Amino acid sequence: MARLLGVTLPDNKKIDYALTLLYGIGWTTSKQLLDKTGVSATKRVSEVTEEEFKKILATLEKGQKVEGDLREELNGNIKRLREIGSYRGMRHAHGLPSRGQRTRSNARTKRGKRKTVGALKKEAWAKMEQNKTAAPAPAGKK
Repeated sequence: MARLLGVTLPDNKKIDYALTLLYGIGWTTSKQLLDKTGVSATKRVSEVTEEEFKKILATLEKGQKVEGDLREELNGNIKRLREIGSYRGMRHAHGLPSRGQRTRSNARTKRGKRKTVGALKKEAWAKMEQNKTAAPAPAGKK
């Protein structure tokens, strides 16, 4: 198994797909990268030579930010927005969508699982009240 920038690339996959497993590289960037380095996109990762990996790595480091550097930059941008108190920063801090999406009926990915608030049936309310009175707090030692 080949490793590139700390990510293990599966041997049985084509190199154009395997490069998309790196954070910050999609299909378009992968194809452009392979064109620049002269590596065939139909090769499997196991067929790519060490020299070709070095070419790919050199082009990547020269061309753009990927993996840890890119994540660090994005987290720094979000941290800056929070510190200056911008609207987008507050939305990030509260775990809400920051680009204008509605939150009344959607945004479940960002907000998490639904939590019912307020509406309880009579039986459930009575059961809760009964549990409160049935178990008094233990008395401390004197």
